[in-house]
Amino acid sequence: MQKTTIIVSVSNDLSNDQRVHRICSSLTFAGYDILLVGRKLKTSPDLAERNYAIKRLRLLFNKGFLFYSCLNFRLFLLLLFSKSDIFLSNDLDTLFANTLAAKMRRKKLVYDSHELFTEVPELQNQKFKKNFWLKIEKLCIKKANSSYTVCQSIADYYNDLYDINMQVIRNLPTLRDFPEDYQNRENILLYQGAINKDRGIDLMIKAVAQTEGYKFIIAGKGDLEEELLQLCVKLNLNEKVIFTGNLDFESLFRLTKTAKLGFSLEQGTSLNYKFALPNKIFDYIQAGVPVLCTDFPEMRRIVAEYGVGETIEEGNSDQLTQRIVDLLNNPDLLLKYSHNCKIAASILNWESEENKLLSIFKSID
Repeated sequence: MQKTTIIVSVSNDLSNDQRVHRICSSLTFAGYDILLVGRKLKTSPDLAERNYAIKRLRLLFNKGFLFYSCLNFRLFLLLLFSKSDIFLSNDLDTLFANTLAAKMRRKKLVYDSHELFTEVPELQNQKFKKNFWLKIEKLCIKKANSSYTVCQSIADYYNDLYDINMQVIRNLPTLRDFPEDYQNRENILLYQGAINKDRGIDLMIKAVAQTEGYKFIIAGKGDLEEELLQLCVKLNLNEKVIFTGNLDFESLFRLTKTAKLGFSLEQGTSLNYKFALPNKIFDYIQAGVPVLCTDFPEMRRIVAEYGVGETIEEGNSDQLTQRIVDLLNNPDLLLKYSHNCKIAASILNWESEENKLLSIFKSID
């Protein structure tokens, strides 16, 4: 029996997109033939061998309108002439090429929205750019045979706006052996994820500057990296704050399970962040790391239901400092949160979530 072929497309270089990797792996194990298409940058690391095929496109432009135009043109040509039964578009920046190719070739289209793309902070004061992406979204989103996103708040937003049936596939990590060494960990505070606008990283740096005996590790890259490096120089934190850059999946997990406390302090200037349920929350849980996150609905629900940490209102670095100090001075409470992570990790994992994903593809196959 011939396998169903799925071409999966993203706009990143594939090196640290854990959600896409998990989805491709699950679909491969379920018997689908997968080709994952991303891009190749000068700084892109070589990828470890995976159980599905990969193609990385080299583009003439790597940012701005010309990048998105070039990406969608190259994607469209690839999709138009490649053998496939289903196109899986990840995020709005690949949706136009997938929609056009699916229509011309009469193929099935699935849309995976990783975030509320048109409400990201980078578009909040960019009326022309925001309207452009809204038009692409309005034109394409109802053409998908099925769609899903990372949390219920975003799904509800799209369902109300476009009268569709967007489902939820949470960004849960693969189940691992739970580390039982919390009391013996180093004094490490951790942020993992993109270093972009309104992630609260500047507040974290200023807060950590006022704590004693702890290092703050920032694992990721992004537009604000240089600005935050300069802030660390200004505050004389070169040895206290460590930037690792992007890490591969295994290296990131090894780092995460050394931390005493993990941050997810998105600021509420955009609906995208107010509705966010970042994958780092679940990565912290799998590694037994208590969570301190912004008091937004999706994050609050997880932290409260499973007792894995605390939430904090948006505020200044002094308020954040006091909360961090209070937590670090209460090791018994942190140990309780870490123990609760073990229970949560047995539930909030990809092995429990992937059946929902497979049912989506079975319904259109």
